[in-house]
Amino acid sequence: MPHDRGPNDDARARSRDSPELEANLFIRLAVLCLFDIAAARLYPWILEVNTGPLHMLYTLIPFNLRCRLIAMLMVFGLASVSHAELRIQDICRLQGQEENTLQGVGLVVGLKGTGDGDLKSTIRTLAQLFNGLGGNASTDPQGRLVEKEFANAKNVAAVLVTARIPPAGATQGDKINCTVSAVQAKSLEGGVLILTNMLGPRADQATTYALASGPITIEDPRLPTTGKIVNGCKMEQSVRNPFVQNNRITLVLDPNHSSFASSQLVADKVNRYDEQGGTGASVADGYRNPRPMPKIATALDQTHVVIQIPEIYRERPVEFVSMILNLPLINLANKKRVLISEREGVISIGEDVTIAPLAISYGNLSISPRSSSNPNPGGFVPIQSKENPSQTKLENLVEALKVLNVPTQDIISIIKGIHRQGNLYGELILD
Repeated sequence: MPHDRGPNDDARARSRDSPELEANLFIRLAVLCLFDIAAARLYPWILEVNTGPLHMLYTLIPFNLRCRLIAMLMVFGLASVSHAELRIQDICRLQGQEENTLQGVGLVVGLKGTGDGDLKSTIRTLAQLFNGLGGNASTDPQGRLVEKEFANAKNVAAVLVTARIPPAGATQGDKINCTVSAVQAKSLEGGVLILTNMLGPRADQATTYALASGPITIEDPRLPTTGKIVNGCKMEQSVRNPFVQNNRITLVLDPNHSSFASSQLVADKVNRYDEQGGTGASVADGYRNPRPMPKIATALDQTHVVIQIPEIYRERPVEFVSMILNLPLINLANKKRVLISEREGVISIGEDVTIAPLAISYGNLSISPRSSSNPNPGGFVPIQSKENPSQTKLENLVEALKVLNVPTQDIISIIKGIHRQGNLYGELILD
């Protein structure tokens, strides 16, 4: 009969789904077998080691069987450890935890004659700033500033200032880096940004979230119109990114792992963990509640997985999120991709990317994947897959072209041609 959950029920339930515990048991058992094989005379001493249930299991295994199982135990143990390395947090992020951009318009002073000169907007802003800071600027009979006094200000430049708030948000008083870009100036080298209001991304909400100022550092001498101020933007208001809405969180898969299979795998992992009591489901001493429980995770599409926060974690969402993101993923299917960077001449091919049977003509060379059982004496044969001769791997074709000293740019053109014909079984990404 079901009974009330004890204080250790959650821990016991989580342990049953823990690959780390399985790997630890495998390795400990294999180590004991190694000791037994290497020093059989120490067997009585080994049995005195207090290993609890593992000790009882060990004593029930005959010596010859332990010798046969040791290799298999080590393999499964190492496999469990490797599977536990990939976790949900490695391929997903929380919706709401994104970068935010602050922006502002300011003035840079102290330039070496590389400023805006007679740019009217710069002259007007400089005159208003000078008068607002207590400067004795001249006015006409109507009380307007005489902007001509600030004409030809070659040491001043109007700039656009941007700063990125990290996905975790920022607290009042934090300092972040900001980027300064010239509007018309030829160079910002040696310039200093005057205190600038940093507003949010929405133009209809003129809220100052931070203040930016400081000397500008030119990172790339070839681009002197853009600079950086390290810790030059001080937060005046805290920015927090909520990740819980209506007692639910949403996991967003990375573009490189986004697929229907991957999103469903994540949802199934969370639901299975919940059914086994990891999130506080009704489990008592290994017996599940006979009443069906609704699934807490649902894959909406190939990118989004919505998870309902259990009631016991409503007041502790951070603990729940940490637990979910730390769940291991096994047998995650990667997309078949070919990544090409034409500028750098880099070709990255997934191991499972294949091509259809086709013939390639390159200069005086003709290449065609043929069956090794009926080779053509004048043809190029060994580029088919060893695992499945009916399929040809793209990496085998590329290796064959490299052996023939085909330039990288020509190999890229050949791959693009195969893709245009629809004979490339994978996604082609051009960088």
